[in-house]
Amino acid sequence: MLYRENGQFKTSYAADQQIFPILQDRWAIALLLVVAFVVMPMVGSEYFFRAILIPFLILSLAALGLNILVGYCGQISLGTGAFMAVGAYAAYNFMVRIDGMPLIAAMLLGGLCATIIGVLFGIPSLRIKGLYLAVATLAAQFFTDWAFLRINWFTNYSTSGSVSVGNLSVFGIPIDSPVSKYLFCLVVVCVFALLAKNLVRSAIGRQWMAIRDMDVAAAVIGIRPVYAKLTAFAVSSFIVGVAGVLWAFVYLGAWEPAAFSIDRSFQLLFMVIIGGLGSISGAFLGAAFMVLLPIVLDQLPHWLGIPMSTATIAHLVHIIFGALIVFFLIVEPHGLAKLWSVGKQKLRLWPFPH
Repeated sequence: MLYRENGQFKTSYAADQQIFPILQDRWAIALLLVVAFVVMPMVGSEYFFRAILIPFLILSLAALGLNILVGYCGQISLGTGAFMAVGAYAAYNFMVRIDGMPLIAAMLLGGLCATIIGVLFGIPSLRIKGLYLAVATLAAQFFTDWAFLRINWFTNYSTSGSVSVGNLSVFGIPIDSPVSKYLFCLVVVCVFALLAKNLVRSAIGRQWMAIRDMDVAAAVIGIRPVYAKLTAFAVSSFIVGVAGVLWAFVYLGAWEPAAFSIDRSFQLLFMVIIGGLGSISGAFLGAAFMVLLPIVLDQLPHWLGIPMSTATIAHLVHIIFGALIVFFLIVEPHGLAKLWSVGKQKLRLWPFPH
């Protein structure tokens, strides 16, 4: 009874095309932002910020970028970890080699470098698709793993192969405490989520979805597959590269190429699949599922008072986690975002079944 659009009249094109046309959605998003920006910094613990909120936000951003490519344009990619690594190492080199380089500028330049590499490895998508394209993007993962491990210039000739950053600041405000890191990541994620939401509603977003649904028919009606596919790779790689900078600079602080291994690429792909392909909210739901569920499963035996060794708990976490992923894919192959959409649709009709 509370989730209705009756009486909410739209008297302009701007009102008709707004992101959240239902008033209740706008109030819910406003309340969520107030909780995220005001309440959480006051009540959250250091562990909550470092172990849950910061990785959740950064992985949500990376999943958002991947979802543009896989969910909206239909181009399979297994090289997301590689593009994150390109963004991280590019930003690191800009910070090290240019005195006084601002963090925001280094982050955007790192995203731009990831865009260039993403477009370069996206060129095969003009000729191949499906599993063959996945293998082509997988080559980017192996290439970057080798390059950042063997070419010492990328790590500023570090003897250990590990690099680190410190004394981060934005407009003179230090980014050193868990709260400041959380707020910085939150602002970046909100900005990119808003840009991505408007982008997929624009003309280029409709071209991506036309290519995803049937590329031959899209070409017949005048959509250029070359432009659509390469722009999807460019936008996706830029967002993923920025997420890589945040992951390395804000979350890790010190890292090596193993931080962006193929496991990271598969993790992000699972987030997109579980959260929902072709959905902005699906990126956040998938990231929440992948970040929170292992923590809950790891602590569940202690909460229930079941004596169990750490090794056994670790194995059970992997088994249950994999089983739940398979279960969700069978029950709702369109992801958690589809379940959320169906729930909202039922609320608009409840309690009347018709």
